[in-house]
This record gives sequence, C-alpha cells and structure tokens, in this order.
Amino acid sequence: MWLPTFAQRLDSWSQLRAQAAQVDSESALHLINAWWFCAPWRAYHLHWDDQPTWPDPWQLLSDNMYCGLARGLGIMYTIAMLDHSEMQDSHLVDTDSDNLVLVAQKKYILNWGPEQVLNISPGPYKVHHSVSLQEIKQQIK
Repeated sequence: MWLPTFAQRLDSWSQLRAQAAQVDSESALHLINAWWFCAPWRAYHLHWDDQPTWPDPWQLLSDNMYCGLARGLGIMYTIAMLDHSEMQDSHLVDTDSDNLVLVAQKKYILNWGPEQVLNISPGPYKVHHSVSLQEIKQQIK
C-alpha cells in the first residue's frame, strides 16, 4: 500500500534504503523494485526530452505521480543512494516498450514487473534514450 503523505513516503523510502543496504545486491534489487511498484501509476508524467528538469528524489516523492519513467527514475535514485558496488553500472533506458533499469552489466532488469527482477535477457530491444547512474547522481542535490 502506498502511503498518502509526503512525510510517510519519505520515511518509508528511508527505511527501504536502510533495509537494502543490509542485504546482498540481488535481494536489495528485489526490495527496491517491489517498493516502487507500489507507487500509484499514471500514464504520463515525465518525458525523456525533459531530462534536464527531471525532479530530484524528494520532489519525485512529493509530486506523487509515477509513470513508467518516473518509477524507473525512483529506482535509479534509490540505487544511487546505496553503497552496493555491483549496482554502480546501472542505467535507465528507454526501449521500444518500457523504461527499464539495467544493473550489473545487464544481469538484472528492474521496472519490468511488480514482482520481477529479471536475470535473463528479455530478447532484443532498441534503446532510444539512456542515462547512467553517474548522471542520475548529478540530479541529487
């Protein structure tokens, strides 16, 4: 269940990061993906063309609107604030049908489904846009 107030969401997100920091990378990725899939979905909120003005993590939680791109961005912000070395090559990519988060040299794929962190190839896909974890870290002020 998604929390109704910004303060509650912020606290829950902090707890998520603390919990993810205490487990192995694969378990952390499952926790992160599941948490963000509880967010209320909205067809359109963010767009790749507006990347320079994407909200920081706190504004994202405050706005409380989560299209597939916003959810992927939230996943990336969460990963960016963890100290899991295996996740430092993460990328948020715009494919033909989804905004996916690729982790550990594409070993794991997040933002695919609520209970799914894929560790198999989803088949061929074309990347239209991509942003690295290092670029995402620049959004965190």
